[in-house]
Amino acid sequence: MFPFMLHCRAMKTLSILNETITNCEACARLVIYRHKIARTKRRQFLEWTYWGRPVPGFGDSQARVFIVGLAPAAHGGNRTGRVFTGDCSGDWLYEALHVFGFANQPTSTHKEDGLRLSNCYIASVVRCAPPDNKPLPREFAACRPYLVSELQLFKYVQVVITLGKIAFDHYLKACRDLGHILPAPVPKFGHGKMYHLPWGITLIGSYHPSQRNTQTGFLTRPMFHSVFWKARTIIDGE
Repeated sequence: MFPFMLHCRAMKTLSILNETITNCEACARLVIYRHKIARTKRRQFLEWTYWGRPVPGFGDSQARVFIVGLAPAAHGGNRTGRVFTGDCSGDWLYEALHVFGFANQPTSTHKEDGLRLSNCYIASVVRCAPPDNKPLPREFAACRPYLVSELQLFKYVQVVITLGKIAFDHYLKACRDLGHILPAPVPKFGHGKMYHLPWGITLIGSYHPSQRNTQTGFLTRPMFHSVFWKARTIIDGE
């Protein structure tokens, strides 16, 4: 009974945090942009009612793998309301999660598509879609407390996967905000690089599965899958 009560308490706290995120209007530039995109839409999505709000994290509240991305895509998460959902980056991510047993299906198209994650949670450094996919320094700073709060809530995390150098660097900034002392030398981003951090987390860097990376072959499926294979072996104790 006691573990069940703890799980319910964690869910309630995470639910409150996610509600706070979705109602955030701290960054005027991002508020204006996300509303503009939701209003004008893209031609193939004219029938959609865009989410047009900050996008909270998604996944298992007792996750042992925590994934950090950059920000919602203007016509992906900003449209569907779920992180990495409805865009090509999400196609790559959820396919990999399904292959390694973290997702019950390989696709993520909308919030009611039946997707469930197991032992995995996905968040982002910035919660609103930014113009040109480039948040400003003050927007990173305004959003970081949400990532810090999530890292405090997820007590069972063993592995953190960062998608791209920006997510990697801002995860480490969030760790500093939590009072962690980073190892010397400070971890440097690289695809597939693993760092065993002093507070019990294994940090793994990955190139972001953006179209720019995947269509040019800079990131291949075997390269991407290798990151999640490492995460799977760690949490399975292999």
